[in-house]
Amino acid sequence: MSYDYKEIVPFLLNWFDYNARILPWRENPRPYYVWISEIMLQQTRVEAVKEYFYRFTKAIPDIETLAHIEDEKLMKLWEGLGYYNRARNLKKAARLVMSDYDGELPSDYKELLKLPGIGAYTAGAIASIAFGLPEAAIDGNALRIAKRIAGSLEDITKESVKKELAEDFKRVLPKDRPGDFNQALMDLGAMICLPNGRPLCEQCPVMHLCQAYHKDMVMQIPVKPPRKERRIEKRTILLMEFQDRYLIHKREPKGLLAGLWELPGIEGEWSAAKLRKGLEGKGITIASMESLGSAKHIFSHLEWHMMGYHVRIQELPMEFLHDNAYVMADGMELKSVYTLPSAFSAYTKGLW
Repeated sequence: MSYDYKEIVPFLLNWFDYNARILPWRENPRPYYVWISEIMLQQTRVEAVKEYFYRFTKAIPDIETLAHIEDEKLMKLWEGLGYYNRARNLKKAARLVMSDYDGELPSDYKELLKLPGIGAYTAGAIASIAFGLPEAAIDGNALRIAKRIAGSLEDITKESVKKELAEDFKRVLPKDRPGDFNQALMDLGAMICLPNGRPLCEQCPVMHLCQAYHKDMVMQIPVKPPRKERRIEKRTILLMEFQDRYLIHKREPKGLLAGLWELPGIEGEWSAAKLRKGLEGKGITIASMESLGSAKHIFSHLEWHMMGYHVRIQELPMEFLHDNAYVMADGMELKSVYTLPSAFSAYTKGLW
C-alpha cells in the first residue's frame, strides 16, 4: 500500500535538529566512517558499537589499511561484535575498492551494491549520509515508523513492502538533507517509536499524523510473522590447561564462527566421568578436572546450552602440539592475539 509521507518531513527534520544523537561517526561523516559504522550497526546496539568504532578506526584509519590488514588482526579487532562475516566482507570490499575504484568508496547507489556486505539499506545510508544523494535507507526503524504512520497492517518482512516504501520515501526525500532524513528515522525509531514495549507517542514529532496512534493500533503495528524457535544444541566446553597455557582449536573455514578460534568442545552434555574416560582414551593424562558450570549463548538461529570443565593436563600427546588446528596460548596471547568469540566468555573470564 503506497502512502504519501511528505507531511512528516518538516516535523521530522525539525525534531532531528534538536534531538539528534551524538555519535562518533557523525562528527566527521567521511564515507569510510559511515560505511564502517553502518556495517557494525547491523545486528548490534549503538552503545556497543561506539567503543568498537573508536578502536577499529584508530587501528584501521582508511580503506587501504583495511585492504591489507592481516586476517587475524582484523578478527581480533572485531572480537565481541559477532557476525564475523561482516568483518571478512569489509576486507573483501576494501580490496575491491582499491582495485576497481581507485581507493575511493563509490558514491553511486548501484555501485555500492556491488561491494560485498552492502545491501539495499546500507547502500542507501552511505549514499545519502556520506554523499548527500536522495536514496532511501529502509531498515526496521523506517519500516516500523512508516507503517505506524500509515496505519498499515502489511507484513514488513516482505521484500515487496520494503521496495514500495523505498519508492514512497524517495518521492519525499528533501534534496538538500536526504542523509538527515534517514538518520532522523533511525533516531526516532531508537528513541521514541520503540519496537518493544509501549512507544513514547506523546514525545513524537509526527504523532498528529500517525494513523496507528489515532486508531489505537500502535501495539499491533508493525506486522510480521512469528519468529521461528531457535534450535537448541548442547555442548561440553573444555578449558584445557597445560604448563600454564591453554589449548585452543581453529574452527572450519565455513559454517558457524567460521575460521575463528574456540575452546575445544564436544557435542552433547558429557558427565565428568564420561569426559575423563574420553580424554584418557586420546592419551591425555589428567592432573585434575573441575566443573565450570553451565552457560548459554544465543545466536540468531541457534542456542548453545553449555557445560564447562577446567581440565588441568599432566601429559598431552604430541599430535595436539603438531596439529595446525590446535595452538597452546597463555592468557595474554588469548587477550591480544587470538580471536575467541563471546560464546566462550563464560569460561575465559579471569584468564587475563
